[in-house]
Amino acid sequence: MGWICRRDSQVPEAAEQLLASVPEWFGLPEANADYIEAALTKETWTVRDDGGHVIGLTLVDRHFPHVAELHLMVVDRDHHGEGVGTAMVQAVEQDAQERGVQLLEVKTLGGSHPDPGYARTRHFYEQAGFLPLEETDLWGEANPCLFMVKPL
Repeated sequence: MGWICRRDSQVPEAAEQLLASVPEWFGLPEANADYIEAALTKETWTVRDDGGHVIGLTLVDRHFPHVAELHLMVVDRDHHGEGVGTAMVQAVEQDAQERGVQLLEVKTLGGSHPDPGYARTRHFYEQAGFLPLEETDLWGEANPCLFMVKPL
């Protein structure tokens, strides 16, 4: 199916539901609380099903005029592998280019951590054109943070 991603109003309740649907990626209650709080104010992009339910959510930060960051991307487990994430990246990327943004950034769990789910996440971002930039201990030694960027 050709999913459509659009800029939307804030949907913190959908963020909470989506995060709960994939606890192997989003299993830290304090981090999830931060994401839900961020969903109250951050630029919001959604993919909705035919019934209007949010099945994909992206929160975007704009740190500088030339950079946009995918702060959070989450897709309902029942729709993994259907192109929802790709539709979100493409919509945010097109909007960013129209605004003169030159770099799209995302942070994810680094490759030095053995988590297989996040290996899939990194592969998704690489397939979307993101390049690994730097792995740091921003989130602590147990959770290496990988910065990935995509030149636009």
